[in-house]
Amino acid sequence: MKPTLFSVGYAGLWGQQALGLGEFIDKAGELGYSSVMLMGKRPHLSPLDATAEQIADLKAHLDRAGVACSIVAGYTDFASAGAAEVPWMETQIAYVESLCRLARELGASIVRVFTAYETAGLSPATLWGRVVAALRECCDRAASLGVTIAVQNHHDIAVHSDALLELLGDVDRPNCRLSFDAWSPALRGEDLYESARRMAPYAVCTTNADYARLPRFRYRPELVNYEAETPMIRAVPFGEGFIDYRAFFAGLREGGFDGAATYEMCSPLRGGGETANLDRYARQYLRWLAESAE
Repeated sequence: MKPTLFSVGYAGLWGQQALGLGEFIDKAGELGYSSVMLMGKRPHLSPLDATAEQIADLKAHLDRAGVACSIVAGYTDFASAGAAEVPWMETQIAYVESLCRLARELGASIVRVFTAYETAGLSPATLWGRVVAALRECCDRAASLGVTIAVQNHHDIAVHSDALLELLGDVDRPNCRLSFDAWSPALRGEDLYESARRMAPYAVCTTNADYARLPRFRYRPELVNYEAETPMIRAVPFGEGFIDYRAFFAGLREGGFDGAATYEMCSPLRGGGETANLDRYARQYLRWLAESAE
């Protein structure tokens, strides 16, 4: 597996200290990563801002740091639930295609996408059909650029592993693969080893983070008692959370996965968002991966 660091952790989106993309690439090399995944939106790799000069600068940083750009991360929602006259789906597909062009320029072969969130007024079957149609067109456009579209198990539509395999079959494109993560199946109660083993043959990357589950309760004075609420999830150093990553990675290996194993910090972290803490988390992931492979 290829240890990969996701730039989202150094984008400042959850109070963390922010680095520009060049600084982030340098940081990844200093920490010992051989590969990076670049966030395909502002403040990092936005198609609106990616000039030829910026791409040349990023290539120079990658070369100096000895780091490869393996994945560009897209942020999609193919629900298209707004006004009928607004070409939402077209803009989403155009966005993905533009990320594919940037990926090719940077030497990356994968663009990660999401499916769609459940939307009031649209049936699951309607949303499913829209996602399938959008993914097919994204894949067809990506194919001419030598790029694979990797669908992450993140949004509501096809989030369960059984449904995700069904979706992959409906899309039916050789360059439509999976970005399969443990976080979602762990929260929803799937068997991590078995899910990872089944999905591994279709996966080209996985994005990982570990979390503590913090119970929540609301006081009900009329009952003089507490009512349970959905637990809160908080990011913790890798290997210290509730997700059984040993089972997950064992399943991936058993299924033959050998792609990018990406680390992300995409929520508030225990210990805060200072650069030293971000670096500590990133180094811990590398140590954990090395130990788990022994």
